Amino acid sequence: MLLQRSTPLLLIIATLVAACQQKGPTKEELEAAKNTVDCAAADERIVIRFEEGEARLLMPDGTRTILYQVPSGSGIRYLNGLMELRGKGMDLELTREQTAMRLKCKPYEIPKKE
Repeated sequence: MLLQRSTPLLLIIATLVAACQQKGPTKEELEAAKNTVDCAAADERIVIRFEEGEARLLMPDGTRTILYQVPSGSGIRYLNGLMELRGKGMDLELTREQTAMRLKCKPYEIPKKE
């Protein structure tokens, strides 16, 4: 009997807790966004997240690709045998299938939660 009366109250509390947690990005999301860039080439969008020794690419078709950092005389250079990413700052170039494309990059912005 007591459980039946407290069920609506528990639902309200759970809803309020969930709503509070949904406001704004999490600490983990903010940290990941600091190391992420949003790039465009032609009509394609590529999101690149830099981790220690790796560049993780989210390709336009939804596939994920990991490139590994290699020494570079200047700037950055990542590759995996099929693709190569190189450049400085937001000026990046991605080579795949022996075709190089200039990427127009900007810092990644976390989508606003509603």
